[in-house]
Amino acid sequence: METLQTEIVPDSQHKGLVGKLPPALRAYALLARFDRPIGWWLLFWPCAWGVLLAGGMKTHWPLILWMLLGAIAMRGAGCVYNDIIDRDLDAQVERTRLRPIASGAISPRAAWAWMVVLSLIGLVVLIQLRLEARLVAVASLAPVAAYPFMKRITWWPQAWLGIVFSWGALVGWFAVMSAPSGAMVLFYFGSIAWVIGYDTIYALQDREDDALIGVRSSALRLGAHVKAGVAVFYALALSCWAGAFWLLRPQLMGLAALLPAALHFAWQILSLQVSNGDDALAKFRSNRFAGVLVALACAVIGSTA
Repeated sequence: METLQTEIVPDSQHKGLVGKLPPALRAYALLARFDRPIGWWLLFWPCAWGVLLAGGMKTHWPLILWMLLGAIAMRGAGCVYNDIIDRDLDAQVERTRLRPIASGAISPRAAWAWMVVLSLIGLVVLIQLRLEARLVAVASLAPVAAYPFMKRITWWPQAWLGIVFSWGALVGWFAVMSAPSGAMVLFYFGSIAWVIGYDTIYALQDREDDALIGVRSSALRLGAHVKAGVAVFYALALSCWAGAFWLLRPQLMGLAALLPAALHFAWQILSLQVSNGDDALAKFRSNRFAGVLVALACAVIGSTA
């Protein structure tokens, strides 16, 4: 089953500690996507961006580590919830039909219990935050709960994922600042556009299966214009981030901090092979590095604003 799992779920990095776990425990690790660290990195980076942009690099750096733990736990809990809701759809898609719940390796009841355990870890992280940040974090539960249903009712579930996966930018900001700002709002919308861009690339892997079973995605909606669409969303992300930077530090040199990320996005778009699932997966995963580049830019602006 391990070999099949690796082949049928190509974005699984079935290595290291996860690969050495006993089969029963391994199923729970796979259910929480511990074998695919890219997910928690993509959830974590907006959290770190919010802290850094608000000027918390020196004063709140331990909180960034707590947020990494929270991203691992809550991304795992979100994946468990998503797989419970999507178990029938997952069974019909080649890439996902051997996921633990869809394959019957874990019962829905056991999955709910595992989700509670992961959520309790998230609760430990939550109490490390100041009150304003806690309230913002708790408010994310509603859009998180709605996300698995979006692919059934809209061609743009990636936009809803952007709302959810970018929420950490708001939490990170309020972990340092007590009040919102225009820069915070612009940066949040930029993060949403970034998520739509990279998740559209990710959705390229499932276009054929999604079309057959009636699941909607931005990759299907854009059709032959996927590269152009991703370019628009990445450009929108950079524009919003530049606007946020300008509000905090109105100098052209400050905008130059985004140049490395802009070049990375250009490379993704120009070299993307839309009909090659392996290439789409590689480009999707490269956004972990994009997160680093944007974090460095936020650190520069936040420390000098």
